[in-house]
Amino acid sequence: MSDADNEFVFRPIQAADNPPMAAIIREVMTGFGCDGPGFAMQDAEVDSLAESYSVAGHRYFILSRHNKILGGAGIAPLAGGKDGVCELRKMYFLDAARGKGLGQKMGELCLKTARDMGYKLCYLETMSFMNHARKLYKKLGFKELDKAMGDTGHFGCDYYYSVDLTAGQNS
Repeated sequence: MSDADNEFVFRPIQAADNPPMAAIIREVMTGFGCDGPGFAMQDAEVDSLAESYSVAGHRYFILSRHNKILGGAGIAPLAGGKDGVCELRKMYFLDAARGKGLGQKMGELCLKTARDMGYKLCYLETMSFMNHARKLYKKLGFKELDKAMGDTGHFGCDYYYSVDLTAGQNS
């Protein structure tokens, strides 16, 4: 999306985006009561997303409007997972970006990026009470799993999903 599309812009993260994106993650997670151990806001990478996602197999995108960051999401290899498996990570948006279809566009961008990077499966974790997020993940093709995959350290999460990134692809 570009400035012509209601001025919402999706772009790769830059170092200057680290403080505002870390603040968004902390604000959203605290708002949901997910601010203790076992939740993503405790991850070391929260304060250095640009650097953490600048290595091979990682990508993080920012959503902004009028140069104000409204949220972001990324793709990275699933910690403790098999080769070819990535995780949709740190997908958080301020209220100003919710309910406009931007989460779906961000999810689609991340999944396309994951496919382009050669991943075969994308995994994610969330909470049972995050109903809007869970609906979005299902729209993006994610299927609910019985148990967690990998070793994310997010023991506070209680819902797990994956999507086959090769489905519908011509090989």
